[in-house]
Amino acid sequence: METTHESSNQTLRSAQPAKPYAFSRKVFCEGMRDGVPIALGYFAVSFSLGIAARTAGFTPLQGFVASLLNNASAGEYAAFALIASGATYLEVAIITFIANARYLLMSCALAQRFAPGTPFFHRLIIGYDVTDELFGITIARPGYLNPFYTYGAIALAAPAWASGTALGIIAGNLLPLRAVSALSVALYGMFLAIIIPPARKDKIVAALVAISFALSFACTYLPGISALSDGTRTIILTVAISCAGALLFPVKTQSEEAEQ
Repeated sequence: METTHESSNQTLRSAQPAKPYAFSRKVFCEGMRDGVPIALGYFAVSFSLGIAARTAGFTPLQGFVASLLNNASAGEYAAFALIASGATYLEVAIITFIANARYLLMSCALAQRFAPGTPFFHRLIIGYDVTDELFGITIARPGYLNPFYTYGAIALAAPAWASGTALGIIAGNLLPLRAVSALSVALYGMFLAIIIPPARKDKIVAALVAISFALSFACTYLPGISALSDGTRTIILTVAISCAGALLFPVKTQSEEAEQ
């Protein structure tokens, strides 16, 4: 009887599902598999970003560390541009925060997908590298979030981003000035790839993008404002245009859209 009872307990224990946040080699490998195209894209974009880092006076090691700690194309480029223009630490901190503010929303969404009892350090590590692409593949998986899936993707994506930046700086130091100028054009392609898709879907976004270009050009000649640094003007325009857009054209919730 005792043997039968023990065997039944073992069967019940084996039938119980593992903790959703427990290490799984299969899940980790799935994350690495899905992270391959992301890593390749990151390497290409960050290589161009390295040209901007070189202009700002970064060494390959400094660029590698900067990209390893700040895996965000728009925010990192803005920081490099501000540093190159001689902006203050406060200006760099503020514009980086504004440029990366959308990741706060992504992090909140991911926080709802953790299983109860998930150790806090998993949340910290996932929060370190919440990007558009990594968020997309992570949130698309059904059920509770297994952090090791995202770890697998990060294991390829983060080094590719940092290495691309360092190699871009090295190439910028070795290549002729004309070649460096030609490669820097890829940065404009990166930003066009960021703003064109949402602008095509929403006329309001397209209008705000056009207004931001026009105001940015005008502010370089307007008395008083033109005397401010490039970083300060960027902060003022970013906050003003985004606040005006949010107040005049608020995004409708799903319930509001369903009522219409």
